[in-house]
Amino acid sequence: MNRQDIEISDLRRITELVKEQYRYDFTNYAMSSFRRRILRIMELYKFGSADLLIKRLKDDKSFFDEFIAEITVNVTEMFRDPPFWRELRDNVIPNILLNHNTISIWHAGCSSGEEVFSMAVLLKEMGILDKAKIIATDIDKVILEKAKKGHYSMKNMELNEKNYIRFEGKNNFKDYFKEENGKAVMDKSLIQNVSFREHDLVQGVVFNKFDLILCRNVMIYFNQNLQNEVLKKHHESLFKYGYLVIGSKESLIWCEIANKFIVVNNEEKIYKKIKD
Repeated sequence: MNRQDIEISDLRRITELVKEQYRYDFTNYAMSSFRRRILRIMELYKFGSADLLIKRLKDDKSFFDEFIAEITVNVTEMFRDPPFWRELRDNVIPNILLNHNTISIWHAGCSSGEEVFSMAVLLKEMGILDKAKIIATDIDKVILEKAKKGHYSMKNMELNEKNYIRFEGKNNFKDYFKEENGKAVMDKSLIQNVSFREHDLVQGVVFNKFDLILCRNVMIYFNQNLQNEVLKKHHESLFKYGYLVIGSKESLIWCEIANKFIVVNNEEKIYKKIKD
């Protein structure tokens, strides 16, 4: 099969099947990104046609889990964009704690957990890890299990450590993990206050209120209609004067609830909810 050779009608059949049989809705995914990922799956699993992929999706529930993992694959690292993490530590979190002695945080689309561990390290170094209640969600069960385990490849730890140094962390980054069989095993005590849950940002309900929501580089795969829906749910899930963080290529400006937020840091895409 030619690498570029998949019809829009085939993509529609795939999204309809997935929506009907598995209740995952990709109809509003950015088409070019979705198409690229479908082609990648066809190459990986050597499906010669869209029909073969559709048949496998119909007949094999366990394949569907692999399919989701491929479609929603996220490349992630610890302390990604170090200036952002400094801004959280120096301004955003102290601001939240002016009026509260606890903090509730939602990592929406937490992927394999690097962001969650970064947050835990930051909170520990601020001396407030025990005051934080953290919920980390993702649509992909397989990746959530990986996040809970906190086992990462040692070669990724070099980049993570560089980021940590640029973040100006207080300790030696190596104190937060042990090396076992060529894997970096994160210190489990960091995530004892973290609840990992399967949750679909698109179809899932509003389930809690938070002081801080991180949803970074998740919505780049969604079209505007879908981004709008997700951002409305985020707005509803924040306490008044709570903070929302999105990815560097994402924006709130155009969406329906834009006037309910003010920009706290345009560079780092940090917004504060000012109206219910």
